[in-house]
Amino acid sequence: MRRFGLFGYPLGHSYSKKFFTEKFQREGRTDCVYDNFESSNIQELRNLVRQYPDLEGLNITIPFKQEIIPMLDNLDEISQRIGAVNTVRVIRGEGGKFELHGYNTDAWGFELAIRPILRPHHKRALILGTGGSAKAVSYVFRKLNMEHFFVTRNESRFHYTYSDLNFNTMKAFQVVVNTTPLGMFPNSDECPQIPYEFLTHKNLCFDLIYNPPQTMFLTKSKEAGAFIHNGFRMLRLQAEKAWEIWNEPIFAQ
Repeated sequence: MRRFGLFGYPLGHSYSKKFFTEKFQREGRTDCVYDNFESSNIQELRNLVRQYPDLEGLNITIPFKQEIIPMLDNLDEISQRIGAVNTVRVIRGEGGKFELHGYNTDAWGFELAIRPILRPHHKRALILGTGGSAKAVSYVFRKLNMEHFFVTRNESRFHYTYSDLNFNTMKAFQVVVNTTPLGMFPNSDECPQIPYEFLTHKNLCFDLIYNPPQTMFLTKSKEAGAFIHNGFRMLRLQAEKAWEIWNEPIFAQ
């Protein structure tokens, strides 16, 4: 049996298990299984890999995309640049030894999801949040040469705070990306506290959340006239990239 899974906390919102289970069934992969490994303790990761000797790969979700890095034996170039990991490949050796190799497929998924919906007037972006997913979004915007700033709850010389956002700010930034968990199932009535009334049809509002399909952030943005997009396509794209990584040939060193 080839085992894969999702590690993080909480996992009740996630479609990853459903996505991979259906993928395996559709492709006739009867030797593959995908499990949820819910844990609030990052230190349990290596014990988990020891517990399941058939475990070949993991997706990493909140709150561990940055915390996991010191526990890894190797990082690919992209995850080093981003400073966050959402995919781990387990490389097994003799005598129960193993290495954990980290990758970031969030950036891959986000770039392919947002590129087709960007328009020429989308010049500047606000990223709500500063976690691992926000870092992947920032990496993509740097790659696209799009000026962008983070928005946080705490005062900072380098970031906007939510209280800084006003008519002029929202007019100056045409793209708004929510990378926070606000509005994620089961807390679907929550949303980032931005001045939605200042959004217009020129704004693109992208939510990395995909459950529910239309968050309160997207609902309020749409009511103001903005074009909206959720994170489901990004989820599918980053998951397929993770599957590709897990199945790459391993060459002897």
